[in-house]
Amino acid sequence: MLDESRHATCVDAWLDRADRNLSTEAFLQLFEAALTVLWKQTLTTLGEVTLSAIAGRVLHNASEQFPLFSSLKVERQRGLQFEELRAQVRAGRDSGLREGSRFVLVEFLTVLGNLTAEILTPELHAELSKVALPEAVRPRVAAGEDTTS
Repeated sequence: MLDESRHATCVDAWLDRADRNLSTEAFLQLFEAALTVLWKQTLTTLGEVTLSAIAGRVLHNASEQFPLFSSLKVERQRGLQFEELRAQVRAGRDSGLREGSRFVLVEFLTVLGNLTAEILTPELHAELSKVALPEAVRPRVAAGEDTTS
């Protein structure tokens, strides 16, 4: 089986591709899109009950280190619910959002990998690598600024 470091490498590479200049709200949108993609990719294989239990445990672990994540909820019939987390971020209570998001993604991929003997890992890593914000949400580059770096 793959260890956690392989999942961390994938998540870190994805985060590195994400624009460092994203606002907190834009970053939250990106994290929501990533977690939603992973959820949808595993839902058919694992089912609502199992996936909800896994996500609930991951979020519990995350909230111990990053209290903000106690506002991210899992509902079996509806999946991941970001409303309360979005409200916290909009209110300026966003301490640990980026670090906690990384923790959640790595932990979620690690648990899924362990549970499925890494069968889903290549597909999940590939899907995560495709997640990006729509052009309309990305920060605009100032006129004359070099965009080739």
